[in-house]
Amino acid sequence: VQLQASGGGLVQAGTSLRLSCIASGRTVNSVGWYRQAPGKERDFVAAMGWRGDRRKYADAVRGRFTISRDNRDNTIYLQMNALKPEDTAVYFCVADRWRLPSDKTSDYDYWGQGTLVTVSS
Repeated sequence: VQLQASGGGLVQAGTSLRLSCIASGRTVNSVGWYRQAPGKERDFVAAMGWRGDRRKYADAVRGRFTISRDNRDNTIYLQMNALKPEDTAVYFCVADRWRLPSDKTSDYDYWGQGTLVTVSS
């Protein structure tokens, strides 16, 4: 499974940004997003089943971020609204072939390269 993330950038607080991740190769059962801020551990952001079910969100982003998938081209999105400076991080898309959506880092076997999101105050 190959994951190619894009869409990061520098934005002002209060604005929106959409990250994309193209999944290719073998079929997967769950997909998600993680993030890692400078000097901090990698944290769960959002996840869902490949059909768009069983969506999960971290408390810090619930109500502001939305994970979704475009069935036409196997692209996974993370729509981020009302961005805050504390959302600044490198964002990674993840996938697993067999497990249900999870907030555990160890439950994802496939990780894409990160895309940097910087939110200025």
